[in-house]
Amino acid sequence: MKILDKYLLKTFLTTFITVFVILFFIFILQTVWLFISELAGKDLDLLMIIKFLAFSMPRIVPLVLPLSILLSSIMTFGNLAENYEFAAMKSSGISLQRAMRSLTVFIVLLSIVAFFFSNNVIPYAEYKFINFRKNIAQVKPALAIAEGQFNDVGFYNIKVNKKSGAEGNILTGITIHKKSKIGDGSKTVIKAKNGELISSEESSILQLVLNKGYYYEDIVPKKYEDRSKMPFAKSSFRKQIINIDLSELNKVDVNDESVANTNTMLTVNELNYTLDSLNKNMKTDIITFTENSNARIGFPGKKKLVPVAKKSKPLPDDILSLYTNEQKSDILKIASSNVISTSYSIDSSKTELFNKQKNINRHLLAFYDKFVIVYACFLMFFIGAPLGAIIRKGGLGLPIVFAVFIFITFHFINTFGKRIAQENGMTPFMGAWLSSFILTPLAVLLTYRATNDIGLINMDVILAPFQKVIKKIFPSQN
Repeated sequence: MKILDKYLLKTFLTTFITVFVILFFIFILQTVWLFISELAGKDLDLLMIIKFLAFSMPRIVPLVLPLSILLSSIMTFGNLAENYEFAAMKSSGISLQRAMRSLTVFIVLLSIVAFFFSNNVIPYAEYKFINFRKNIAQVKPALAIAEGQFNDVGFYNIKVNKKSGAEGNILTGITIHKKSKIGDGSKTVIKAKNGELISSEESSILQLVLNKGYYYEDIVPKKYEDRSKMPFAKSSFRKQIINIDLSELNKVDVNDESVANTNTMLTVNELNYTLDSLNKNMKTDIITFTENSNARIGFPGKKKLVPVAKKSKPLPDDILSLYTNEQKSDILKIASSNVISTSYSIDSSKTELFNKQKNINRHLLAFYDKFVIVYACFLMFFIGAPLGAIIRKGGLGLPIVFAVFIFITFHFINTFGKRIAQENGMTPFMGAWLSSFILTPLAVLLTYRATNDIGLINMDVILAPFQKVIKKIFPSQN
């Protein structure tokens, strides 16, 4: 039996590695296409592009791995069934479960590796990927400015006609639009014949030295009727230095290993710790809001409202009748003010708590994703292997159709469940595991049918009603 196990394992591994490499390459191309705007026109050298791709590769594995297992399972067992190798195994007393045993052990080991990869490698690569994109201007500032187009850098839009120099830091034909701090468009335009970028990786300040240029600034007159004249100030300069603060673009350092500001950058232990802190923080906010709301309820005020009637008498149904008209007016104003302020407080607190709950949901989904990939490997294998034995087709034709259809269904339900869970439409546990719960019965059904040599679809059950109708319409004549 060891010979058979080695043969099946070798066949499956050959197919799996081939499929995995092809699919991985396809998904890498998709990643490049998604971020083409960040790569194109930036004069990135080969090392920077390799780093960019290397940091983005691990995040693709949770998509590629289940699909590769599904497709390679269908192709492997489809080939075995198509070449009547399964028939030879069954005639020798070897069942489908026995044939799948060695591959099941391999899938178990692969799932364990996938969990550790998802828990350790992906968070680290995600951290590097996000921070690499944020710090691309600081690592090599000239990359932030492309030729022939306006580039958004800090509070400036910068356009250069040509870049030169070893680092691309010598600029020619410079046009700069300075953004207005109050958000009403550009009020300042600077034009220079040439200039130079000076920066340091240790500093977040990008220094732009301009030579031989002009400075234009719109002036807003105090009188409204003078604004139609559109006055402006103009000055010339031989040399001007502009300091651009890149701290907003680069809030974290690319080499600071302690930074982990998104849920995708955290391991299981870190997610547990973060979730505990987030839940405690949310409970504290709810308790604080409740206590503050209770404290606001009442009739606070500087005036002491004394009722006309004596306290010993029973209170009437209309309590306001105990007060004078002036006191009634004060009470109603205070009550109205309390209602309005409490309503605003409830709305703002509701929005704040909802956003905090969404953040908790995102961390919970990231936590469950570490385990979903493990189960997805099992699920896709126990869908693909029986399906390949049933359809009895190998190669890249029909198996690809089935694999793509099943995987798209899995991925769509998974994405749909996560989106709903983020918005509190369902629990994060259900959102993360919804696709697995839906496709598990399919895996059980296919395994049962393949084990008992039942086809994918029993055509007799479908055609029998039609045959009965035809016999009634056209009865046979003896």
